[in-house]
Amino acid sequence: MMHYIVVTGGVISGLGKGTITSGLSYLLKNSGFRVTNIKIDPYINYDAGTMNPYQHGEVFVLNDGGEVDLDLGNYERFLDTALTSANNITTGKIYKEVIEKERRGDYLGSTVQIIPHITNEIKARIRKAADGYDIALIEVGGTVGDIESMPFLEALRQMRSDKGDSMIFGHVTLVPESGSEQKTKPTQHSVKELRAIGIQPDILFCRSSSPLGIDARKKISLFTDVAEKGIISVYDVSNVYFVPMVLEKQGALEYTRELFRFDDHELNYTLKEFTRNIEKPTEEVTVGLIGKYVDMQDAYISHKEAFSHVTGNTGIKVNIKWIDSDDLIKSTEQLDDLDGILIPGGFGYRGVEGKIAAAKYAREKRIPYLGICLGFQASVIELSRNLLKLKDANSTEFEPGTQDPVIDILPEQKGIKDLGGTMRLGAKTVLVKKGTIAYEINGSERISERHRHRYEVNPEYIDRLEEKGAIFSGTDDEKIRMEILELNDRDNYIATQYHAEFQSRPLNPSKVHLYFIKKSLEYRKEKRGSIYAGSTE
Repeated sequence: MMHYIVVTGGVISGLGKGTITSGLSYLLKNSGFRVTNIKIDPYINYDAGTMNPYQHGEVFVLNDGGEVDLDLGNYERFLDTALTSANNITTGKIYKEVIEKERRGDYLGSTVQIIPHITNEIKARIRKAADGYDIALIEVGGTVGDIESMPFLEALRQMRSDKGDSMIFGHVTLVPESGSEQKTKPTQHSVKELRAIGIQPDILFCRSSSPLGIDARKKISLFTDVAEKGIISVYDVSNVYFVPMVLEKQGALEYTRELFRFDDHELNYTLKEFTRNIEKPTEEVTVGLIGKYVDMQDAYISHKEAFSHVTGNTGIKVNIKWIDSDDLIKSTEQLDDLDGILIPGGFGYRGVEGKIAAAKYAREKRIPYLGICLGFQASVIELSRNLLKLKDANSTEFEPGTQDPVIDILPEQKGIKDLGGTMRLGAKTVLVKKGTIAYEINGSERISERHRHRYEVNPEYIDRLEEKGAIFSGTDDEKIRMEILELNDRDNYIATQYHAEFQSRPLNPSKVHLYFIKKSLEYRKEKRGSIYAGSTE
């Protein structure tokens, strides 16, 4: 029998369904169960690849090249696993498959309808993604009552009635506070909405700023028909990696076992030392993240998490200063107090000149620097302009007619018109040269990292750049595409075409992020020492 846990949301979006789902997944996996996660996104887009980060945050990339919702990044980090595109189900994928089947005549002349054709396709995809596991946790995007999610909820309702499946429903709701009183009415109405479509929740994950009081718990239980031990208080914590501990203390794991009639499994809580370092760091640094979506910090969530992973493993707290790259075009004053500079990936010309200015500042001031994807390309443009004296140097993405296209489109990309799923995507082999900083960081001549880009370093400029001190210390396995850049006169400057943040894990942080933060701490101590040395006090 396959076991499913469905997590829906109510009242408002953004309550943390993904984090709660991930936290429960962690507890179940570390209790000895084979666990996977499935994210249902009710939007009509085929995948997240063409979405603006301001609407959905970061586009997360899987090993197989799938461009998916950022919640799959949470799942991978908490489960310490690699998921596939099959773990992300969208309305676009479902309808595309059903229409293609109809065109082939697979439905034998039937009138194709939401029920049973769409719902059957949804159920088939869920079961396929869950195959081979003990438990599949399914997060349904949006909130109950959204018209977009209705076919998915109907399919899940049907699955609960199907023989051979065991399914429990968890529902995430908001319990706002007015003064000292915790208001239960929004939760009551949200559950009423869920029951109206035929789903009675088994567990309620009640989000509040402080732990749920006894009176509020009893009242919610009375009006929702959910047992009191199924009312799980998920109160605010300072870091997402405390959520599994909160869920476990609130009895979520024990009650889930009871509902599934599982035998007791001993929990191996592997994050104790990790969370202790996050709670009580011994050192700290401040790094600037130079981006154009800094008002929507979820656009860079994998970098935030990678820094959390570094803190959990080293005790070095990372304070992120969010800097809009456009602001740096006029002045780089915001960079003066930093211990390190990170330029992450991105697309489009807006903000690029500010990123190039930040790369120049880091190089000239010898501040620890990490460039990722577009940050790597910004570094190449900056070096070309200021060391090779090619004032027009640019990427053909930003300036198609540039006289010096130091960054140019991939040959295989020329002529491609569709934007979705057409880049160099997913896990690719990177060859690392011995005797370089990149080799010191990775400890291997061959690594696998995830990519998401369409443009490359133009081979015509590589020799000239290396004559000026650049070192391309990593290439693709064909030795055609440049993957890693460093400088020959320092050990605190590294840039990668790949996205190391996508494979960072709590107990195995991204190697380049770890190295970058250690160098930032060295720089901070040197800077502090020089300040004290010049003091008359």
